[in-house]
Amino acid sequence: MIKPHGADTLKPLFVYDPEQHHALMQEAENLPSVMISSAAAGNAVMMGGGYFTPLTGFMNVADAMSCAENMRTTSGLFFPVPVVNLIENADAIRGAKRVALRDPNMEGNPVLAIQDVEAIEEFSPEQMETMTQKVYGTTDREHPGVDAFNSAGRICVSGPIQVLHFSYFQDDFPDTFRTAVEIRNEIAERGWNTVVAFQTRNPMHRAHEELCRMAMEQIGADGVVIHMLLGKLKPGDIPAPVRDAAIRKMAEIYFPPNTVMITGYGFDMLYAGPREAVLHALFRQNMGATHFIIGRDHAGVGDYYGPFDAQTIFDTEVPDDALEIEIFRADHTAYSKKLNRVVMMCDAPDHAKEDFVLLSGTKVREMLGRGEAPPQEFSRPEVAEILMDYYQQLNQK
Repeated sequence: MIKPHGADTLKPLFVYDPEQHHALMQEAENLPSVMISSAAAGNAVMMGGGYFTPLTGFMNVADAMSCAENMRTTSGLFFPVPVVNLIENADAIRGAKRVALRDPNMEGNPVLAIQDVEAIEEFSPEQMETMTQKVYGTTDREHPGVDAFNSAGRICVSGPIQVLHFSYFQDDFPDTFRTAVEIRNEIAERGWNTVVAFQTRNPMHRAHEELCRMAMEQIGADGVVIHMLLGKLKPGDIPAPVRDAAIRKMAEIYFPPNTVMITGYGFDMLYAGPREAVLHALFRQNMGATHFIIGRDHAGVGDYYGPFDAQTIFDTEVPDDALEIEIFRADHTAYSKKLNRVVMMCDAPDHAKEDFVLLSGTKVREMLGRGEAPPQEFSRPEVAEILMDYYQQLNQK
């Protein structure tokens, strides 16, 4: 199986030993505590599950700036984004050696992790601007990722963590949330060697379905891991339970048995385009995938990134030896009326625009809201039915 990033074995930071876990939970009751941001909570969950291997905790200012500017920590470890615990006020934890990190996303704000405090530093406004520009490609606060990053505070609490909870993800998505450890184990149990991963924050339409099939066929994959983001999205995105139901229905009906794993991970979307695409690839290597599909405008939002920036970054900025996972590059896919099947549009040079079934997201949402199923060439009827129910309920509120 493919090796994790920067290590021989996966390094999950969740404390699995029951006695140690109980002792740490008791210790946490007497520690100074701080409410962390939703983004930092997602980072802790991802470190707990092994997705951020080989990191041992949150970065300090020097490492964060180095990752933003060079995609490497000060020690030379390749990492495409800073992984930081930013807070607005550190008065409650000044001088503390260990602190309890509280979850902002669960009722009662339970302890999510314990952190050894190596440093409490403050990013300057100029440093925040540099990190924002390097990671997101813009400093525009209208960008949802930029706004979230710059709303968390400028005080950086760095040091290793011990993760005690997987936030709401394990409770809300028991059939879907999986750690990198669990996915690696299941890949091994299934006997898969060549594995393609597909990232999604949306329901899967025919084009997405066929893209997974194309990738599997072209690389000779044993199976595909559909890996959906379960954390916070921007307003208007379809909530995770609806996406989960739609994707499961599609896979159940249209894929052969033992070719699809449907899983999810607890992380807030950054919408950071190219940089997030590299981070997504790193996640998938750590969970055991050998190939990762990157399509048009991967992890993008609005018009902040070019349609294939998330692919070209692997040629222009990511060193050849940085990651072992291979990238499957996908063009825009659509149903061809001429060929009666979904194709990559770049593979159909003799087609005009009217030869494809093309619908904008806005158009699809309007149709679903009216109870109209999109054309079967665009969306499977069973998937459309689940989405129609959701949008009609939304319109009734």
